[in-house]
Amino acid sequence: MLKINNLNVGVNDKNILKNIDLNINKGELHVIMGRNGTGKSTLSNIIAGKEGYNINKGKISYNNKNLLEMSIEDRALSGIFMSFQYPVSIPGLNTMHFLRTSVNSIRKYQKKEEYSSGEFIKIFKEKMKLVGLDESFARRSVNDGFSGGEKKRFEILQMLLIEPKLVILDETDSGLDIDALKIVSNGINSFRTNNNGFLLITHYYRIIKYLNPDFVHVLLDGKIVESGDQKLALKLEEEGYGWLEK
Repeated sequence: MLKINNLNVGVNDKNILKNIDLNINKGELHVIMGRNGTGKSTLSNIIAGKEGYNINKGKISYNNKNLLEMSIEDRALSGIFMSFQYPVSIPGLNTMHFLRTSVNSIRKYQKKEEYSSGEFIKIFKEKMKLVGLDESFARRSVNDGFSGGEKKRFEILQMLLIEPKLVILDETDSGLDIDALKIVSNGINSFRTNNNGFLLITHYYRIIKYLNPDFVHVLLDGKIVESGDQKLALKLEEEGYGWLEK
């Protein structure tokens, strides 16, 4: 689904990502761990299409298309979804209206029938229960006055409604209490199928134990220096990153 080959990325004269190789197949969940400032969010931003980076070398293909030639809008419409580390608030934009417009835009692009108001409300309420959000959120503005945990659960709600093919989760577990962490993890697991792929960026083992990823990668100084399974994440939790630098 996603193939990254020899990717080198920088900002101004500073190199951030160095010779990154990563393949994500359908049905796989990959985790990237690493210290702050090592390039984890840069990688997710590049996949999503954020501007301001210099791609000095390398290729990224998404479903056999050149991802780097696709606009941000085309990436989203083609099934790439990113959950942000710091979701923004949009006062005045109704939550339900925002999501129905987003979902129907994608369905239209995919030549599917758009949801009527009644159809969407029914689906919307079902998914809200799954992520533990009260129905009153349907009348509120996007992320306006939401707690940190509510914002993260709202991101998972968007994922469940949009039904993307490639899901990028940038520190979705940051700031979540124990109950919210379980709810978010259940939402992610409920959406995992053999037809979609996940890239999760995190600092902590605590969400990994709920998700049972296929691969865990360690990114240090802009390079993937180690790959393994869930046991690698547990070792990092217990020992830190120092042993990888010896």
